Amino acid sequence: MHDEFLCHVTAYGVCGGRRIGVPLGTYRAPTLALALWWLRDRASWIAERLDPRPDAEHFPPSALVPVADNVPDVPAVLRAWCGDVSRQELVADELAAGRMVRIAVSDETTEYELLAESVDALRMQRTLPILVVPVA
Repeated sequence: MHDEFLCHVTAYGVCGGRRIGVPLGTYRAPTLALALWWLRDRASWIAERLDPRPDAEHFPPSALVPVADNVPDVPAVLRAWCGDVSRQELVADELAAGRMVRIAVSDETTEYELLAESVDALRMQRTLPILVVPVA
């Protein structure tokens, strides 16, 4: 059983023709349950910042506008991932088995990546394949 997990959240975009990553947070979780909680919390945090409640008092009237129907809805995908128990169990099983898990979703300009891996697996020079979890 893997006891400690390193979790990262990063946003990637293109600047000057180069792909640039901006770290949004890192957490060394002492348990699997806390690693999953942190990943869900960060996914919710991103979703809320990308798609806040329009009636929130800190936004002036008409500051937020709807986007076109063909624009990928990153906040909805992240919220759905947070609420999907079977996907959470899949992530937990993969992490417990020592495999890295990458959850990525993107819109027209930015890719948001949640990454988690066992600290033990890092120490053992990870040789198992990475699981990419589908989010849509």
